[in-house]
Amino acid sequence: MHEDDRVLRRERRLLLLLAFVCLGLLGGALYLQIYHGEDPCPLCIIQRYFFALIAIFAFLGAGLRGWRGVAALEVLVVLSALGGIVTAARHVYVQARPGFSCGFDALQPVVDSLPPAQWLPQVFKVAGLCETLYPPILGLSLPQWALAAFSVIFLAVAGSLWGKRRLRASR
Repeated sequence: MHEDDRVLRRERRLLLLLAFVCLGLLGGALYLQIYHGEDPCPLCIIQRYFFALIAIFAFLGAGLRGWRGVAALEVLVVLSALGGIVTAARHVYVQARPGFSCGFDALQPVVDSLPPAQWLPQVFKVAGLCETLYPPILGLSLPQWALAAFSVIFLAVAGSLWGKRRLRASR
């Protein structure tokens, strides 16, 4: 039983770290937006929502004391990371194969109509187009970095869930 408590504490610390990493990624996106003029497109904003959801679920999971609640919130983290992977992969695809742009993105009205866009327009309001390429950071575009981050989060948390499931089944 003592081993279970130690593993649970470690798991909660890792969730806390994950939450702060996601907040740091959101802060980095805001820095690039405000200080470098890299306006977010609808897919960027959707990725911000997924990073925010991961942070929220990870903070909530870190605050729980039992395995069942932590595991449930980790499942929500995995689902949010999966949504982020799909969104970031689509963004990478759009930037790799830009089509005709008339200056309007069909996702913009949908994303701008969500409540957080009204509450925090500086963070969640669309200001750019998905096809716009900004200078790469260490050779990768922002959507590629987001895809990598979501993939690492997905693999790490899904692997942790799978490992706990196998550990519990072997007892």
